[in-house]
Amino acid sequence: MMAAAESMRISVAARQAEYRQTPIWAEWRGVPPQSPIALQRSAELIPAQVVESAGKRYLVWIEPELPRGKTHHYAIRPNPRPTEGFTHKLTENALQIAYKGKPFTAYVLRGAPKPYLYPVYGPNDKPITRHFPMQLVQGERTDHPHHRSVWFTHGEVNGVDFWTEGAGRGVIVHRGLEKAESGPVLARWVARNQWQLPDGKPILDETTEVICYAAPDSRWLDYTVALTALDADVKFGDTKEGTFGVRVASSMEVTRNAGGQIVNASGQRDREAWGKRATWCDYTGIVEGDTVGIAIFDHPANLRHPTYWHVRDYGLFAANPFGVHDFEAGKPKGTGDHTLKRGETLTFRYRLWLHKGRTEEAGVARQYEAYRTPPTLIWR
Repeated sequence: MMAAAESMRISVAARQAEYRQTPIWAEWRGVPPQSPIALQRSAELIPAQVVESAGKRYLVWIEPELPRGKTHHYAIRPNPRPTEGFTHKLTENALQIAYKGKPFTAYVLRGAPKPYLYPVYGPNDKPITRHFPMQLVQGERTDHPHHRSVWFTHGEVNGVDFWTEGAGRGVIVHRGLEKAESGPVLARWVARNQWQLPDGKPILDETTEVICYAAPDSRWLDYTVALTALDADVKFGDTKEGTFGVRVASSMEVTRNAGGQIVNASGQRDREAWGKRATWCDYTGIVEGDTVGIAIFDHPANLRHPTYWHVRDYGLFAANPFGVHDFEAGKPKGTGDHTLKRGETLTFRYRLWLHKGRTEEAGVARQYEAYRTPPTLIWR
């Protein structure tokens, strides 16, 4: 067991990437302190939060700036100046998340054929995803009413369409919250959902974890979905209609004159990025006078990494590992099928990074490398 927080130290070494305003998790092997804590380096105090996940405890903070090849040495101290961070509130239909007293996002549990995040506020404190179909806002497109801000589902699951909505489609039903917590560094919740066929028969259990972080010019949402096949095998079909989806604010669309732009990790842009494989993709545009962006990072452990991108100039932005025959000319239907055997679990992990500026100036590639390769951590 480690000593009290006042005498603990940790070294953070950037051996493979640089970490600038990046969330860091360090496993804590001991009894955590009861009071607010911080990491101290010289006169700098960085707020920290202790989180329990999968039976382990972690110390979590936002690393301000650690260049590649450098090491920072921190003392763990009680925080004499606790900072205002995240709060959460559960209502009848949603888990609402705020940061420093301002809305951050909400996880909508009920009232639609699937759970989703809405609204989602960008780094300029303005909504960065489309309002429709949740609200009617003048000037927005009203196509594809199943594009609900941020969501996870698929268009062909055992032959049933879970992507669109209406009669004869599958639904994802919220079953309960296992955890909801918030503090100076992050907000986090774990939800249990169930995928049901049109006749109500369940075929998949879903556990979704969402973690929210914030910094002066950035916001992050880490979205993890674990799907477990129930009484029979479940086949995810080869279709472009899926899977982890975002509908960006209408003012960000490439088709608008405001200068929307799509860029992926391979440098392909706008319409050229559709159906291509890449480790990340970034959609930038104008929101209420500010240039902002939504980058989606595909975790290296995900199925068929790097994923295919079902990203459109009219505002749809989705990571889809299944739609191979749609994305690659000449591939037969079924090439992208994936069968999850009864009792097996398939996990997907994505990071949404909401940033200011265009792709290059924001440093999306650098942020992805920090996501892909955590720093080396040494407790002392």
